[in-house]
Amino acid sequence: MATATNNSDTGKELFQSYKFEEDIDLKFLVDDYWTSSFTIAFVYLLLIFVGQNYMKSKKGFKLQKPLFLWSLSLAIFSIVGTVRTWSFMGTVILRQGLKQTVCYAPFINHPTIRFWSIIFSLSKIIELGDTAFIILRKRPLIFVHWYHHSTVLVFTCFGFKNKMVAGGWFMTMNFGVHSIMYSYYTLKAAKVNPPKMLPMIITSLQILQMIVGSVISILSYIWRHEQGCNATTMEHFFWSISLYASYFILFAHFFCQAYLVPKVKNKTKSQ
Repeated sequence: MATATNNSDTGKELFQSYKFEEDIDLKFLVDDYWTSSFTIAFVYLLLIFVGQNYMKSKKGFKLQKPLFLWSLSLAIFSIVGTVRTWSFMGTVILRQGLKQTVCYAPFINHPTIRFWSIIFSLSKIIELGDTAFIILRKRPLIFVHWYHHSTVLVFTCFGFKNKMVAGGWFMTMNFGVHSIMYSYYTLKAAKVNPPKMLPMIITSLQILQMIVGSVISILSYIWRHEQGCNATTMEHFFWSISLYASYFILFAHFFCQAYLVPKVKNKTKSQ
């Protein structure tokens, strides 16, 4: 996130914040302790190894009710975050244009975006609990799952600490996809059969998120030399484009394996 660098409208008249967004300030947790994300990610990966070995000789737990409550909580959180951040970003785009949200970001000190940026960063720690349910229930744990969880945690804290302007879009898109994804998990945990196309739609949105994230990173790099622009540095650009490219490849591969390859195999068998 970044400090305002131009004379655009940065006051509360741009977007109305709630009182809790103005009063609660946990910025120090990310600013002062962001390097702890490396330790947390390492412990997370270690616990995956320990947990899987522990469960090898045991029967998987059902955990239906805890999983329902877990998914429901994250779904509600993501939906509220989506409404607040998308409403804000939409307001800025309509009044000041896309470049304002990618390059100058005068809105970054606004209570709404500041609050949700902090909460979003901290939520990446909470979301690591998704993996515990997979391991304890003895479900397949794929590479893209733990790679994405661990690297997003570190990158989000890195981006907040280093005031990456494009981080506003990274957060907003992630909230939007997660609101649908965790709602789907909630329905599954409640043994409600959602539309069969929904998992494919969610994966497609994740892939789209990686494409748009890469475009935002490239735009911030292109516009960085414009007067008053404080969009990104070469280091920020390198890490953002590298991670988004890797996410795109992994999610695209997962999409092909999950939704395209089985169909090809079935056709071959029938022939």
